[in-house]
Amino acid sequence: MTTQATPPYARKWHFGKTVMMPILLFGLGAIVSPPARSQVVNSPQNAGQIALLHWYAANLVTRFAVGTQPAQMAFDGANVWIANYGSNTVTKLRANDGAVLGTFPVGANPLGVAFDGANIWVANAGGNSLTKLRARDGALLKTLSMCNPFGFAFDGTNIWVSNPGCNSVTKLRVGDGSVLGTFTVASYPLGLAFDGTSIWAANSHANLVTKLRPKDGVVLGTFAVGSAPQGVAFDGANTWVTNNGSNNVTKLRASDGTVLGTFVVGTGPAGLVYDGANIWVVNSGTNNVTKLQASSGAVLGNFAVGTGPNGAAFDGANIWISNTTSNTISKF
Repeated sequence: MTTQATPPYARKWHFGKTVMMPILLFGLGAIVSPPARSQVVNSPQNAGQIALLHWYAANLVTRFAVGTQPAQMAFDGANVWIANYGSNTVTKLRANDGAVLGTFPVGANPLGVAFDGANIWVANAGGNSLTKLRARDGALLKTLSMCNPFGFAFDGTNIWVSNPGCNSVTKLRVGDGSVLGTFTVASYPLGLAFDGTSIWAANSHANLVTKLRPKDGVVLGTFAVGSAPQGVAFDGANTWVTNNGSNNVTKLRASDGTVLGTFVVGTGPAGLVYDGANIWVVNSGTNNVTKLQASSGAVLGNFAVGTGPNGAAFDGANIWISNTTSNTISKF
């Protein structure tokens, strides 16, 4: 296997194998690649995917310049928020046209982003802190100390954050940020997801995922997956995990953790997202995303994005990918 360079934040936090290339500097505004049909499926499972969007001329593969080393993203119902690891900011983009609505300072080396229905939460990995911003205008509401935070999950009431440096996850009350509990999991938890009844954590250094009961953090199960698991997503019935070290994804039945399949994708899979019918996997080492049919795991396509892609988000109609070494976001 070809040896890959490791990005600054991966070297520091040991969470991925993203191939780093020289950082390309882009000016303000959108960078539009040649027209291409959207690859988001028409799905009766997802009412937000309006058929018009698949024919409207503006629905092209498009790139937007953001801050330095964009990492994870979150959608707030109208806008996409991006954590810019290298510039210690988050960028707010209007989802329908990619217009920049604001860039807001946060702590050092932000990685994770989450939306709780009213506010944006940012995990500042280098600053050992969380930032809470009002989604409406980006106003700073709170800064909280945390242990090397990485990713988030929102359970409808509380925010959960993974602490890879402390091998734990923390449960916070959304209203005031009070810590409701910190729970030990396996080594180096990164991605988190909520399946409607349980919290799932990908333990990168243990090749495991941990399933927790939200009300009290009790461990309901620990399940083996591939090498260096990183991202987690829920498809309504199953939990999907990207295995950054083994270049595949694992599908587990959420009710009991049974492995339903392991599917080969590109090199260094990192983030992933569910669009209502398919799972989109970000391959950091091959600069593309793999689209898998959620029901079967069949590969429906591989699509080029920018360099060093990392995070993924879905806005109800379009897929968004953060291109860490291109300093751009791809929308398609």
